[in-house]
Order: sequence, then structure tokens, then C-alpha cells
Amino acid sequence: MFGLAVHGGAGTLPRAQLDPDRERAYRAGLADALQAGGEILARNGSSLDAVTRAVVVLEDNPLFNAGRGAVLTLDGHHELDAAIMEGSKLRAGAVCGLHHIRNPVELARTVMEHSDYVMLHGAGAEEFALQQGFSLVANEYFRTEERWRQLERLRRGDPQLSPLTISHVGTVGAVALDTKGGLAAATSTGGMTAKRYSRIGDSPIIGAGTYADDRCGAVSATGHGEIFIRAAVAHDICARVRFTACSLEQAVRDVVYGELVALRGEGGVIAIDRHGHIAMEFNSEGMFRGSLTAGGEPRTSIYGDP
Repeated sequence: MFGLAVHGGAGTLPRAQLDPDRERAYRAGLADALQAGGEILARNGSSLDAVTRAVVVLEDNPLFNAGRGAVLTLDGHHELDAAIMEGSKLRAGAVCGLHHIRNPVELARTVMEHSDYVMLHGAGAEEFALQQGFSLVANEYFRTEERWRQLERLRRGDPQLSPLTISHVGTVGAVALDTKGGLAAATSTGGMTAKRYSRIGDSPIIGAGTYADDRCGAVSATGHGEIFIRAAVAHDICARVRFTACSLEQAVRDVVYGELVALRGEGGVIAIDRHGHIAMEFNSEGMFRGSLTAGGEPRTSIYGDP
């Protein structure tokens, strides 16, 4: 038995703005990530390897707000964040404020496995990356024309756009259960469009946007980061499963439609428990998401459709 779920961000994405070709492209990107992670799990590989690989595929896809295709800060550059966690020993690694790392999730994993720390930031994180054999890329590598146009429209005060609407659609994540019962979660993001002051959201914060514990579940979140931090969303879901009789599905619903809504937070989560149950819920108009279980075919969704 194994299971894998991925997301590509949640937010306000009206159906009218998603033409058939673009929808197919998003679904194909999600399916590619599921296939890449699923192949690892089908070979009895680890959940940690599966979520790493799935997120790398999404980071390399310019449709999403992670890696290449990340949104831009107000002054026109990219700051990338990522986190990863495995549930057997509660090991975790996180990086934030990166400018030159092609796949931030891989550096987050390296922090977890080859340092005494959990989270590294900015220039120090990239100094560590060089010591670990990573190659740097120019900040312009992450830029796409679409993200640049979005930033320009926001700078001009376009009333049809908001930083939250743009940014939520594209943060990526994965959660997995492997055949040995191991759970893992990973999340990666380019942050918020037009952000200032090196703002950091929930994605790289363990317990907020990312959490895994073999005793209860693995969670990756996407949405209004400040609210997800305040509500400790990922850990809250796992704690409800671990310490009460609550199922994963109920815990996810209670947090997404209860705790988040009470704080006026928009977004969603993907989660999987040690029995292979997958929950994917969102309180926004849509969430790019997909799942795969042993013996099954990849399934992808965007809106309320199954």
C-alpha cells in the first residue's frame, strides 16, 4: 500500500479565466509530478524520495509559483522558500529567502540531512548550498514573462489583481505514504507577488505549511500564509488525528472550513494518514491537486469536481 497527493496552489481562479488549453497544461503538470513520485513508491522507495521528486517536477514547471515561474517581489526579483519533513523521527529541513537555488526543496532536504539546523535563510543558506556541492543559477532563471506582467499590473494598481490571488495559485507541495508505513511532506513556493521586506509565509515553517508524523499524518498547505502561520494549520491537523478520535478527513475539514474561515483565511491543504487515506480540501474557489494510490491511475482536479 502506498499513496501520494500533490497540489499546485489554491486561490481565486475563476473558471472563465482558465481556458481549456491552460487547464490541460495544469493537469498535465500535476500528473507528471504524480507519475514521478509514484514510480518511486511503486519500487518500494521512500516517501521522502517521492515527495522530493514530485516537488522538483513542479518547481521545474513554469506554470507554478515555485522554482522557475516563481512570482516577483516589489523590486523585481525572486525569493524562494521550501520545507520538507519525514515522519519517522520528525526530522525537518527548511530554507527561505533564496535567490539562486534552482530546486529549493532539494536544499531543504540537504539542510535536514547534512546540518545541525532546521531552517536556513538567504545568503547563509546559499553559502551552505555551495559547501554541499549545489550549483547556483542567476535570479533571472526563475522569471517568466507572465510573472513579470503580473508584477507590472500590480505596480500600476490594476484593480482586477491582488497579490494574494496571484500568489496562492502556484505554491506546490506533496505528501506521501510509502510501503513501509513512512510518511513525508514537502512544500515549495515563490512567495507573494510584490512582497516587501523579505516577507516569509507558511510554506517553509514546520507546523504551519508543512508537517509529517508517522503516528498521524503528513500535510502540505497553500493559501494566505499569515493566517496559516497563526493557526499552525499543518500541525493542528496532525494533532487532532493523533490525540483525538478524529479521522484525517474530519480534521482537515474542521481546520480548513472552521479555523481558517474564522480567521478569514483562504486556501487549502493536502494530507495523507498512516492508513493511506487522502484528504484534499480548500475554502477558496479552486485548488490544483491530484492523487495516486497503489494500483490506481493519477487523478487531478481544480475546482469542486472529484
